[in-house]
Amino acid sequence: MLILMKMKTAMLAGALAAPILATAFAPAPPRDQDGALRLASTSFSYRAAGDFSQNGRPVEGPLRELHLSADLIIMKRQVTVAEYARCVDEAACPRIGIPPGAPNVPVVGVSWHDASAYATWVSRKTGISHRLPTDEEWTFAAAEKARDEAMPFIDPADPAQAWIARYEAESARSRPAATSAQPGGTFGTNSNGLDDLAGNVWEWTNSCFVRVSLDDGGERITNTNCGVRVVEGAHRSYMTDFIRDPRSGGCAAGVPPANLGFRLVVEPSQSVATSVVRNVAKLLQRT
Repeated sequence: MLILMKMKTAMLAGALAAPILATAFAPAPPRDQDGALRLASTSFSYRAAGDFSQNGRPVEGPLRELHLSADLIIMKRQVTVAEYARCVDEAACPRIGIPPGAPNVPVVGVSWHDASAYATWVSRKTGISHRLPTDEEWTFAAAEKARDEAMPFIDPADPAQAWIARYEAESARSRPAATSAQPGGTFGTNSNGLDDLAGNVWEWTNSCFVRVSLDDGGERITNTNCGVRVVEGAHRSYMTDFIRDPRSGGCAAGVPPANLGFRLVVEPSQSVATSVVRNVAKLLQRT
């Protein structure tokens, strides 16, 4: 009997220690101390990203009320130097110039391709599909940290004023005083529990740059350029997907982002266990 009890205890301990990779999603609190948050989908205001024009003059994208199709599972913080380094060590991510001695600060100097390679690696390691967020998902998660930089009203009869107003608004954007990546939490936590949004690390999204005409009361996409992606931070910007240092180019106008980093979301169509989401970072540390 004693031997049988010991065997049952050992089996239970082994089951608890093993990572769960595919069970139904159980109810969970929205805040998770291990690095991931599950945000219940609710309505939110979203200013469409891209270059919009009407009657030959620039205008702001439409302001819409959106509702995500599913709850959003998103990293509480940005991917760190140490986490990205493990992907590099397995030859799954491109090697980039990382300053020594800062393993737990957000990794910066990454392109959209670098960030996407990391998402592919994490998906393979965990069995759960991860990706960069869309601009809509980032805005929803950012809540009050997402800025709506609508232009002031301009006389439609003077399109030159619209171009000047846009240039002045973009040029007046301020940049955080600290230019190097700072330890997690330096720039605070938003109402959804996410750290360092709108700090000095802008985050890649999967959204492509579009040009849209609003003539005749409708919306007509005139160009979609997925070689340029939307990046979000203290302000929205657009960067060529291979750019790692925003100061080297790739920004349309105004003050460029200070640094380029990223955080990931879990593909909403997947059914995953909350324990998997909580323990992704721990699982990667053991590999």
